[in-house]
Amino acid sequence: MALRHTLRRTVLAAAVLSASVLTVPSPAHAAPLPPACQDALLKTLDKFPVTYFTVPEKAKNALFDEVGALSEADQEAFTQPACTAWNNWATANGQAVATDLDNRYQKAAGGVCVKFAASSVGTLKKFAPQIPEKTRGLEKVAKKVWQNAMGKLSAQATNADCRKAYDGAKAGW
Repeated sequence: MALRHTLRRTVLAAAVLSASVLTVPSPAHAAPLPPACQDALLKTLDKFPVTYFTVPEKAKNALFDEVGALSEADQEAFTQPACTAWNNWATANGQAVATDLDNRYQKAAGGVCVKFAASSVGTLKKFAPQIPEKTRGLEKVAKKVWQNAMGKLSAQATNADCRKAYDGAKAGW
């Protein structure tokens, strides 16, 4: 239970903070992760100390479900060089990313789902180009997870504002 909670927190933080770490392999068929990837998964949340930014529970669940459904081919993006590059970048840029997320979240109008979508996409667009080239395989998988989760959230949303926000977030990054 503690491992699942830690994994879920890490995945959720990563989902909105970086393309690279979204790609957590499913425990059911995952090969052992390289040490740098284990470090990335266990410590990413600490590297992005947000204060105001909030991920709605439905978004957390949708992202976690998509991560759990990754194929073995997608899981192959977890390499020692990619995760090392991610860890170094996140350590150096985590505070700036967290500050940007918090600022965007506070300025966004609307409910939590709208604020989450707007601030996430804005921060992803701003910082994704700065993430090291070695993480591009992770980013490709992360975009797939993000798009699938946002698509499902949009289709399931009962609130029109949330539906529109998730639909816009789906292709926004």
